[in-house]
Amino acid sequence: MGAMQIRPYGAACGAAVEGVQLSDLSDDQFEQLRGHFWQHGLLFFEDQELSPDQHLAFARRWGPVVVNKFFPASSAHPEIAEVRKEKAQKMNVGGGWHADHSYDEEPALGSILLARELPESGGDTLFANMYAAYDALSDGLKETLGTLRAVHSNRHIYGKGGLYEKTDLAPLLKGGDRVGDAVHPVVITHPDSGRRALYVNPGHTLHFEGWTGGESRPLLGFLYEHATRPEFTCRFRWTPGAVALWDNRCTWHYAVNDYHGERRLMHRITLTGSAIS
Repeated sequence: MGAMQIRPYGAACGAAVEGVQLSDLSDDQFEQLRGHFWQHGLLFFEDQELSPDQHLAFARRWGPVVVNKFFPASSAHPEIAEVRKEKAQKMNVGGGWHADHSYDEEPALGSILLARELPESGGDTLFANMYAAYDALSDGLKETLGTLRAVHSNRHIYGKGGLYEKTDLAPLLKGGDRVGDAVHPVVITHPDSGRRALYVNPGHTLHFEGWTGGESRPLLGFLYEHATRPEFTCRFRWTPGAVALWDNRCTWHYAVNDYHGERRLMHRITLTGSAIS
């Protein structure tokens, strides 16, 4: 195995890691990888040969695993969630900008997504860098946002009467009675990198704490438009065996739903996080 190589994937979004197999990382290589992860918040790996057991073993090097409440689990590995769209389905999971688990009191550290079955074309994932989005804001807006907290929820997506219940995804999902809300700062200091990041997202943020939805909408709308500017985003084209490792505290993602009539199966492992501030 050659030396690990890191190259930028987008101007300010992610990095591609080459020269390693995640199933066979030495301790030194893993520590190098950890440093790159805290720096970039998003890493891509091509041509990985990971069995489900090896996928789990790599995840556990980062810490405990979160068992997803809503997605169907792999039959032999309950810690691995299946992010699946069947040929006859129209709706996909994650088809809008969001950050996983921001609705939890202790949001997930990150996710490790592995391509198992891919459509002939399409099914890319978009990512956005919330470090870069925050850094580009004016000092005045940074000061204002630093005083605010926001309410996050999954009720409108996974709960009774929520978005997915009204679609052809409903038979695949579970946990509609396990929804909840959380309140987090709008700007966080990342616990591992020490960098400031914007922490709201279109999928799960409802409103600012103490503000109505109507009052919150203009400012949230500005932040969402700002954060998805091309210079802060990148698009990952999946290939068999490819892996994306992202930090949910400083990235958003968006699963593009452009492959109707084809099956797509991804295996996702989510890593336990901690309270953010």
